[in-house]
Amino acid sequence: MEEIDRKLKEYIEQSIFPIYEKNDVGHRIEHIYYVINRSLKLMNQFDNINPNMVYTIASFHDVAHHIDRLQHEKLSANLFYEDEKMKEFFTDEERKIIKEAIIDHRASLEYEPRSNYGKIISSADKNVDVQTALKRTHAYTIKNYPKISLEEILNRGYNHLTEKFGEDGYAKNYCTDEEYEKYLKELQDLLKSKDKFTEKYIEVNNISIK
Repeated sequence: MEEIDRKLKEYIEQSIFPIYEKNDVGHRIEHIYYVINRSLKLMNQFDNINPNMVYTIASFHDVAHHIDRLQHEKLSANLFYEDEKMKEFFTDEERKIIKEAIIDHRASLEYEPRSNYGKIISSADKNVDVQTALKRTHAYTIKNYPKISLEEILNRGYNHLTEKFGEDGYAKNYCTDEEYEKYLKELQDLLKSKDKFTEKYIEVNNISIK
């Protein structure tokens, strides 16, 4: 991991990371560490990148997910920007870039991220493991749609992952990322057969068929 300012790291770990316990299982601290590590790796593809900014963007990007998942990127950005402690570590211009990058991290973004920092976090936030994608999709579905049938759960999972990661999917990547490309090929191959997808989804999520 790149060298991160010790005081910045301590503040975020003590004051920000505990908030992630309020999020659903797919957006808790394990996911944040995953995105931090990928962000610090992918940042090396760009020039003049501040690792403290990258660390902070990744640390804050999903912090408001429990408040409103549909607007979480804007709410998370606001929580960062309104945090007076952050003024001790970043200039006003740096804080503006961080705020914009947090907003720009969503895969469904309709425009290209406004800075390289936004491109880094958007790319780092992608899954690179098919099983993890299936588990996160299932966890989200049963939490937000608890009354739907198994058939509806399977259809929702298939349709969501096809719309996001299929050959014409909306998820875009802005970095050279062999791990992601391998994942994308594996998932797209699985999505070619709905029967094979269903079988894998049931197996990965330990769903009992009565």
